[in-house]
Amino acid sequence: MITHIRGRLVEKNPTSVIIDCSGVGYELHISLNTYSLIGSEETIELYTHLQVKEDSHTLYGFVQKIEREVFRLLITVSGIGANTARTILSSLTSEELRGAIAAENVSKIQSVKGIGAKTAQRLIIELKDKILKIYEFDEVFPQQDNTVKEEALSALEVLGFSRKQAEKVVDAILSEERELGVESVIKIALKKL
Repeated sequence: MITHIRGRLVEKNPTSVIIDCSGVGYELHISLNTYSLIGSEETIELYTHLQVKEDSHTLYGFVQKIEREVFRLLITVSGIGANTARTILSSLTSEELRGAIAAENVSKIQSVKGIGAKTAQRLIIELKDKILKIYEFDEVFPQQDNTVKEEALSALEVLGFSRKQAEKVVDAILSEERELGVESVIKIALKKL
């Protein structure tokens, strides 16, 4: 099993990179998130997943270990192969995907091209317990626009509320109504605090 590759970056494309390791060029298939995290350094290291099939051996590369772990979880779901998993991780960061699965946010997962309602539901059913167990979520809330949450928390702190208390209320508000603006979140929070 090849767990990581360190070498000279020879070629970088949005879907793959070629890394030269002591004169041998390895092609690694990557997600757009990994592509965006790869800098312009000459020497890079990527965590890998080797997929062995009857007719091919394919290496997938990841800048972060967490993305590789989420990729491995995704390919355990029936109907989701390596290319579909890579597409999912190109559309959503591993943190967004983990949050969507934990919060059972079917529409967020369905926003990925090629993922229908049934596949999104199957993904949630098959991975929710694994996600919660591995990443130990205390409370499960949908991923929301962090700027709305952060701005609302900052405003509530300025008004004299403790961050911890305000965060619980804001998370509860955003779990019920995800599309609220900052002002609306603050107004509702003030009524509940």
